[in-house]
Amino acid sequence: MFVDLPLDQLRAYLPERDDPADFDDFWERTLREARTFDLAATFTPHDAHLARVDVYDVTFAGFGGHPIKGWLLTPASPDGPLPCVVEYIGYNGGRGLPHDWLLWPSAGYAVFVMDTRGQGGGWRQGDTPDPAPGTGPETAGKLTRGVLDRDGYYYRRLYTDVVRAVEAARAHPAVDAERIAVSGASQGGGMALAAAALAPEISYAFVDVPFMCHIRRAVEVTDALPYGELSRFCAVNRERVEDVFATLAYFDGTNFAARATVPARFSVGLRDEVTPASTVFAAYNHYAGPKDISVWPFNGHEGGQSVQDLEHLKIARKIFG
Repeated sequence: MFVDLPLDQLRAYLPERDDPADFDDFWERTLREARTFDLAATFTPHDAHLARVDVYDVTFAGFGGHPIKGWLLTPASPDGPLPCVVEYIGYNGGRGLPHDWLLWPSAGYAVFVMDTRGQGGGWRQGDTPDPAPGTGPETAGKLTRGVLDRDGYYYRRLYTDVVRAVEAARAHPAVDAERIAVSGASQGGGMALAAAALAPEISYAFVDVPFMCHIRRAVEVTDALPYGELSRFCAVNRERVEDVFATLAYFDGTNFAARATVPARFSVGLRDEVTPASTVFAAYNHYAGPKDISVWPFNGHEGGQSVQDLEHLKIARKIFG
């Protein structure tokens, strides 16, 4: 069934943002501290048994200088630098294996896949630990790790990794540093949205069914995981609810959207119980750059899947050639 507002109301839905006064200072400081560590991006050729694709096992320095893994795939022996799509991964998934990421190389582009620190135990394997645990109480999962302290919150580390991944992709000679897009679905969509605001030199953002947007409403209208982790935490820590949402305001996709100016394509499923449609439209309607959105009325969190991929390929052809 449809689980949120009617589409005409969603298109006009522009809720007030909980925008901390020092939001920009917080992220400027965070990224400045991250850049005191040498990016140290390494690209080791990897035999993935793919005859027409070159594969590199990547390591680069993310938040705190922590080593973050990734994959870089390009068409075999490219003639020159290629447009590149930096891919971010959904909640509890990891970078997996190289042959999981053949779409963009098949279309003639490079793809840089960022592994997600501390995740990869739910549906695709990961290889990157999170060596800086959050402080204070937490429930199972990552969403409440350090949530009572904005500086120690898990997503501060993760979103810093997001920006450093773009910088690492630029460091490889097979990548055209002037033609980089970011892409992701669910948590990956939230990460792409953060990148659109924090790494504005990118060319385009593909933001599919994004997580971590209009977070307070999400927690109020769905019990589905991962938002259910926050619900459980707040149910136990009754006296700290406002502290929780004060932290989350620094990581809410609506606040990133209002600062993002690169062109973007969003997508939303109107039957999505994981990232309810109103939370996606809240970010979309606040998005400051050129934008469009694919609406899938009869789909849930899967969104447009392969049809959405085809839309992405068509857009890439227009913006990259």
